[in-house]
Amino acid sequence: MSTATAPAETKTPSKDKALLSNRAKAERRLGWKLAGPAFIVMVAVTAWPILQAIWLSFFRYRLTDPDAREFVFLGNYSVIFTDPVFYQALRNTLLITVVTVAVELVLGFAIAMLMHRVVLPRRTLRTIVLIPYSIITVVSAFAWLYSFRTDTGYVNHWLNTITFGAWDSAFDWFGSWAPAMSVIMVSEIWKTTPFMSLLLLAGLAQIDGAMEEAAKVDGATFWQRLFKVILPNMKAAIMVAVLFRTLDAFRIFDNVFIMTRGANDTETLSTLAYKQTIDRVEIGMGSALSVVLFLMVFAIALIFIKGFNVDLAGSRK
Repeated sequence: MSTATAPAETKTPSKDKALLSNRAKAERRLGWKLAGPAFIVMVAVTAWPILQAIWLSFFRYRLTDPDAREFVFLGNYSVIFTDPVFYQALRNTLLITVVTVAVELVLGFAIAMLMHRVVLPRRTLRTIVLIPYSIITVVSAFAWLYSFRTDTGYVNHWLNTITFGAWDSAFDWFGSWAPAMSVIMVSEIWKTTPFMSLLLLAGLAQIDGAMEEAAKVDGATFWQRLFKVILPNMKAAIMVAVLFRTLDAFRIFDNVFIMTRGANDTETLSTLAYKQTIDRVEIGMGSALSVVLFLMVFAIALIFIKGFNVDLAGSRK
């Protein structure tokens, strides 16, 4: 009788990949079951306005003269893509998006690390950090506006005091493009950095502390642990945080509308669409601008999701 035993079964990379793929598929099905009802309601509520905007974008239609509505097909889009005002608004929107999201990512990660490390006043610290985000955007924008105005603001007075009179106390922050855009971006960073830090904090909480501790025992410096252990394991959280903030920043409206109303070349795509639709009651042109903005936001989301290529199910392996 042979006493030989069968060799123990070993997991192959292909089997691990298959198991991971099966788990990803199962979680995707569960996700659709959980999010499906909300998705159906969202589509039911938003589908008709989107289709209506697309349809109206094919017309030259002014609300004050509805009888003169004329079908121009892509005529409104031709006007948009040949208008320098549109490209100025697009440049401003891209600048605000890139600068604010980049700064918020760095500051948000630093704040998230602080909240993650601090033990004793953790709840108090998180509450304090979230105060700017809890303020209504319109209220926040007005606060920043009054702070930088020449008649009601205190910023010029403080700068004049700090520089011993070298700073012009009557400096108009909203009188030209560069300072106005700076105030808009700083106010946006102040308001939404807590949101970024909250999402990144959730990603930090998912990292196995034993991995970082092992790297520390092996003699890895803080920066080595950061780039080799912490950030690679936060890829999914970073993707979600950057995606959400990019989509939100690209649609910026409140701060620009309240502080400058698009004056001095500070127009963004959202304020431009508002002016065409509400101020000039050009429903067709405003709808076309809204459709262009919607397609750009959709493209950004698609690029981020495909570019990061993050398996959210596998990231929790």
